[in-house]
Amino acid sequence: MRRLILIRHAKSSWSDAMLSDHDRPLNGRGRRAADAIGGWLTDQKAKPDQVLCSTATRTVETWARIAAAMMKPVEPKLLDTLYHASPEDILEKLRAAKGKTVALVGHNPGLAAFASLIVKEAPDHPKFAQYPTGATMIAEFKIDDWTDLKKRSGRVRAFLVPRDLTD
Repeated sequence: MRRLILIRHAKSSWSDAMLSDHDRPLNGRGRRAADAIGGWLTDQKAKPDQVLCSTATRTVETWARIAAAMMKPVEPKLLDTLYHASPEDILEKLRAAKGKTVALVGHNPGLAAFASLIVKEAPDHPKFAQYPTGATMIAEFKIDDWTDLKKRSGRVRAFLVPRDLTD
């Protein structure tokens, strides 16, 4: 059994027009959302033993805030190739993963397309197809190794968006 925690970065700031897209940090709402997701993942007992994360400031900061809620979190493996990656790129990186529970922190539109591609059945959540900022899915796969990962093979154990934690 393998488990994937698929996280879209939390809401980022557009306040500094001089920053490149890659360098935009989280805004206040994004920081609060990432903190809440960290608490939720801890409550779900969903602690990754490997983290694959885009090199963008907002993804790195999202993971750092989520990790702060966990006891002895793992350091993320930062991958330039996850910055605006296609679903196929994400699948390739996940197939090379070694952890039993892997967290992957990335961006849309690739992340939303990948989420739909990898699970047998979408969860009954109105925001799943959009995969908005902060959206997080926990999916399970009946495989022994990530190299065996096939499309449409995962079962969604949980999916939420940050507003689900505050409403």
